[in-house]
Amino acid sequence: MSLGTDRLAAGVEGRFWAQVEYDGTDFAGFQLQAEDRTVQGEIERALREITGVETRVTGAGRTDSGVHARGQIIAFDAEWRHELADLHRALNAVLAADVAIVQVGLAPERFHPRFDAVGRTYRYTLLTQPWRSPLDRRTAWQVPYQLDIDRMAQASRCLVGAHDFSTFGRPPQGENTVRTVSQAEWRRSDPDRREWSPNHMAFDITANAFLYHMVRSLVGSLVQVGSGQLSVDQFGAMLLARDSSLVKQLAPAHGLCLMRVDYVKGRIPGQEGVMQ
Repeated sequence: MSLGTDRLAAGVEGRFWAQVEYDGTDFAGFQLQAEDRTVQGEIERALREITGVETRVTGAGRTDSGVHARGQIIAFDAEWRHELADLHRALNAVLAADVAIVQVGLAPERFHPRFDAVGRTYRYTLLTQPWRSPLDRRTAWQVPYQLDIDRMAQASRCLVGAHDFSTFGRPPQGENTVRTVSQAEWRRSDPDRREWSPNHMAFDITANAFLYHMVRSLVGSLVQVGSGQLSVDQFGAMLLARDSSLVKQLAPAHGLCLMRVDYVKGRIPGQEGVMQ
């Protein structure tokens, strides 16, 4: 399949993909809503401003109100008579300060950022100290006591593989609650933030897909493991029980960030982090 830019010069409608980064604090989630401000709505406003045409945007993940993203992937159809670099600059020039286009490119005609995805990675950030941090208040859940990260890491190991995660969430559509997790790791440091103190903790989880509130339910329960309220075995039993009433603590949305969406190599030319 040829993905050159010659069709753009003729002004022919094309399929585009883009990687989007946003601070979700002041958004009512990604998905378009009638009244509230959303990431999708902000991007569609920007596209309308630079193209003069109403353009519908689809996203890889419908992040909740307050959830952030570094690697959200979107797609849209548009007529653009200039270079891709000009589209990139034009969008960032008119987007609000809490949204940015990281990269943009041409996509296959029928590319869908959600249904074509083969994996997604989320990161949840904790700050374990009794005093507040003004610089972390939008992006980390402050837990005012220390947690046993080794116990939390041990408990997380049972998540890897294909499991029924109905204890920790509900499907966005249909009834299938089985998801395949390939990574579930806790760490004391974040390679993106070298200035982190020893009180910072991050949980990275990768899966083929996620249930609604799945990561936040997992983190809330794993924090209970780290504080001694739950044992490692009790956490494992929660997963097997398939009973959502066992979850007693939901981690707040602002500590969660969509880091990456993976596709089969070549599905989006030039996208960093694509799967082989």
